[in-house]
Amino acid sequence: MAIIRRKRNHDEGGGDNNVFWTTMADLLLGLAIIFMTLFVLAMTGFTQQSLEQKQNQIKASKELAEKLKSAQIDAEVDMVTGDIKISDLELFELSSYTLSDNGKTFLNKLMPIYINTIFSKEELISGVENIIIQGHTDSQSFSGIKTREEQFVKNMDLSTKRANAVAEHMFKTNYDKKYSEDLIKMVVVEGKSFTEPIITNGQEDYNKSRRVELRLKVKTFDIAQILFAGVPKND
Repeated sequence: MAIIRRKRNHDEGGGDNNVFWTTMADLLLGLAIIFMTLFVLAMTGFTQQSLEQKQNQIKASKELAEKLKSAQIDAEVDMVTGDIKISDLELFELSSYTLSDNGKTFLNKLMPIYINTIFSKEELISGVENIIIQGHTDSQSFSGIKTREEQFVKNMDLSTKRANAVAEHMFKTNYDKKYSEDLIKMVVVEGKSFTEPIITNGQEDYNKSRRVELRLKVKTFDIAQILFAGVPKND
C-alpha cells in the first residue's frame, strides 16, 4: 500500500508540474499576442508617418523646381525626393575643385532658394536628418594612373574636395541666416568617386556623371523606441 501511495503522490506531483508548464505557455502566448498587437499598431503609425513625410517631400520638391525654373537656374530636381543634381560644368573647370566665377554666381542664386524653401517647410524639415552634399566624378582615368584602385582614390579625393567647396561657399550665400545653426548641424559632405555613374542607353554619360548632388536624408525610426514609448524605465 505504501508503494501505491508513493506512486499516487508522484503522479499527483507530475500533474502539478504539467499545470505549471501549461500556465507558463499561456503566459508566453499572451505576451506574444500583446507584442504583436503593439508591433502592428506601431507599424501602422509609422506607415502613416512615412506617407505624410513623402507627401511633404513631393510638395517641397515641386515648389523648389518651380522657383529654380523661375530664376532660370539649370539644375535637375527629383520631384519625389527633392534631390538636386548640378553638372560640374556649372561649377568647376575640368579636373579642378576650385569654384569658378560662374560656379560662385550659380550657387549664389541656387542656395538661397534651396535652403529657404527646405527650411521654411516645418513639416518637411522636422523629418530630415541630414542635408548631404555629394561630389561625383566620371570613370575616365587620370594620366599616369595605372590601377583601378589608384583611379578610385584619385577621384575620391577630387569628388570630396568639390563637395566641400560647394558646402563652404553655401554658407557665404544670401540665404536666411536664421537657419544657420540648424544648417550647420545637418550638412554632411561626401565624395563618391566614380561609384555612381549616370548611364544612358547602356553607356556612361561622362558629362552627367561629373556632378554635385544636394540630397535630403530622412530620419529613420527605432521600432523598440516606438513599441516601448511611455514605458517607465527602472533606475
